[in-house]
Amino acid sequence: MEQKIQELRTRADEAIKNSATLKELDEVRVKFLGKKGELTSLLRGMNQLSAEERPRVGKIVNEARAQLENLIAEKNSSLKSAQLEKKLATEKIDVTLSGRKIYAGHLHPLTLTLNRVKEIFVSMGYSVEEGPEVETDYYNFEALNLPKDHPARDMQDSFYITEEILLRTQTSPVQARTMERHKNNEPIRMIAPGRVYRRDDYDASHSPMFTQVEGLVIDKGISFADLKGTLEDFSKKIFGEKTKIRLRPSFFPFTEPSAEVDVSCVMCHGAGCKVCQGTGWLEILGAGMVHPDVLKMSGYDPAEVSGFAFGMGIERIAMLTYGLDDMRLLYDNDVRFLQQF
Repeated sequence: MEQKIQELRTRADEAIKNSATLKELDEVRVKFLGKKGELTSLLRGMNQLSAEERPRVGKIVNEARAQLENLIAEKNSSLKSAQLEKKLATEKIDVTLSGRKIYAGHLHPLTLTLNRVKEIFVSMGYSVEEGPEVETDYYNFEALNLPKDHPARDMQDSFYITEEILLRTQTSPVQARTMERHKNNEPIRMIAPGRVYRRDDYDASHSPMFTQVEGLVIDKGISFADLKGTLEDFSKKIFGEKTKIRLRPSFFPFTEPSAEVDVSCVMCHGAGCKVCQGTGWLEILGAGMVHPDVLKMSGYDPAEVSGFAFGMGIERIAMLTYGLDDMRLLYDNDVRFLQQF
């Protein structure tokens, strides 16, 4: 047995030394040390030895295995080094070639507009609040003075998951959730940005998904004049100091009184053009004083505090800011369009 092991080591050593490639070396490893290799076969034959010989022969076999594994590892390293040197000697790099231009990405125009809106309101002392996009019917409608049989729900038809769960049609539920978290008529000054979903046609001015920012202020002595002053300040900061606003009476179930808010046309500055259809005004958002019932449902006392709320679509602000005539451009992901911003 010992003689066989010595002969095997001699042959294996010679085969390892003569291996010219990594593939040949691996074949030698499998031949001698693999599961069906010669050294493994010798180990299996040890059961024919006497009990006294087995420990001594087993030790010799294990030493042979360790030596062969070390020889294979050294040869492997040597072959890899030689392979690398050959590659470096044969491959050339032309350092005079100009490199490929790296194109850096940038923020989407909607994100740029949303960040600008946030920046303006944060500078006024507003906090930024967020909430779930999958909402309950209660927070999306009922807590905002829109019971199940209210006809105003038809204007905000949405995507229902169950009869009580839907994709939110507005970020107003964040206002309701924020009011519930505050106690004892605690003041609130917040905005709620996020995606909302409505069953609208996908055309130049509508999308089934869009981005909205709603604002809410609640405190003692809040009046409609505070609302107008806030929206006027915002409009001047987002569209320019010469921007004027006007408020037209409207209806929203969660505010009373309510108003549609227009700004002087950013294209013609009020002179009249095709963008504003000759009126000199463009509608940008809806607003109003928080309805007493909404305050009550969220734990506020309308006899002690009052507030105002407003909501705007960021797509419309972006279209006016960048002079776009089709909302779909913001969602088509056309690189040629997006590279302009």
